[in-house]
Amino acid sequence: MAKPRRKGGPKQKLSPAAAKAKAIRDKKYAMTARRRRFKAESQRKGCPKGHDYDHNTKRCVKESFNRGGTQSKSKKDGTKAERRQNRSKKKK
Repeated sequence: MAKPRRKGGPKQKLSPAAAKAKAIRDKKYAMTARRRRFKAESQRKGCPKGHDYDHNTKRCVKESFNRGGTQSKSKKDGTKAERRQNRSKKKK
């Protein structure tokens, strides 16, 4: 019988020391002023189940769409260029 999937995806195979260092690094990054603003903004929007708030397009989108890779390969994902690109699609 297969093991049930872990919530949040597969666990990285790190040594205990590396896992602890990564947890500290991740927490420090998550608590920066910019990340806290993003989190507060997402919570205020109250997206429906299965959706996340996309800070680039300023709307709720499906979780699967908001996990990166939504940008053409020639442009960096999550940039002002992406916001401009999405805005121009709406106008057409």
